[in-house]
Amino acid sequence: MVKSEKILITGVAGFIGSNTCEKLLQEGSQIVGIDNINDYYDVKLKRNNLKMLKAYDNFEFHEVDIRNIDELSYLFEKYAISGVIHLAAQAGVRYSLKNPFLYQETNVGGTLNLLETVRRNKCTNFVFASSSSVYGNQGKVPFSENDSISCPISIYAATKQAGEALCYTYNHLFNININCLRFFTVYGPRGRPDMAPHIFTTKVLEKRIIKIYDNNPCKMKRDFTYISDIVEGICRAFKYQGGFQIFNLGYGSPIKTMDFLSLLEEITGKEAEIEYIGPQPGDVRITYADCSKARSLLKFKPKIGIKKGLEQYLKWYQSYFRHSEL
Repeated sequence: MVKSEKILITGVAGFIGSNTCEKLLQEGSQIVGIDNINDYYDVKLKRNNLKMLKAYDNFEFHEVDIRNIDELSYLFEKYAISGVIHLAAQAGVRYSLKNPFLYQETNVGGTLNLLETVRRNKCTNFVFASSSSVYGNQGKVPFSENDSISCPISIYAATKQAGEALCYTYNHLFNININCLRFFTVYGPRGRPDMAPHIFTTKVLEKRIIKIYDNNPCKMKRDFTYISDIVEGICRAFKYQGGFQIFNLGYGSPIKTMDFLSLLEEITGKEAEIEYIGPQPGDVRITYADCSKARSLLKFKPKIGIKKGLEQYLKWYQSYFRHSEL
């Protein structure tokens, strides 16, 4: 009996992973999803994401840690894996300063395990989730894929830079088609609780003080990119055969942190209480994507602006967390 081809998605219980998997399942793809369900944030959210995915007949889940190459090898033996969308990572810039070895083991070692397993099994299509953090605090904006990334300012960013380097090497040596995607400040339904949209929303609704990691006035800007636009970019990159490529995936229009917060106040009808606590090590001042390459080669066209995106996020937040005051 010939095994039907399947796509392996790592980090499938997470924010970007669950949204990507859902779209591909709806399109009829056969998906094998893996995740180690770590407790970096509340596992209830991850379990709920998995419950939704498991309702699809074309989805199979395995609780696997990418640090375990034997478990990865078993999956490739069990299934006919035609391609990998690698979204699993130990996330968080600030947390990486406290637990550097965890980031090295997961983001570097885990990525190497996947690439080596792909090579051994002659799988030739690989998408790697990188980050805009690799650009650091360079003065030139918007950020282009041709810019130097030789000066990462967090351990998280350094591990993503290393992941890209490994991808380049495996493409060069073994002719694996690899697309590295630099995500820019992704937000939306199922968003991670450690990210600003969730933190700001929760504290505005609960009338708690929001700590701003900058001085007053805050000069930080973020290129907030809605999750459905990111998922569309991932799916397009998975189909793109270009050898080794790096793509920025962002909305391409940064907004000041304080303007984002003002928009949240407008939508919720509530006023934020703010405390400025100064810049934090590892934080970048601005993220700003030049998406001309993705627009040209992937036909990537972000559709959801910040106001609409934040309104849609708040609808999900209200439904999931049951805040009646929204």
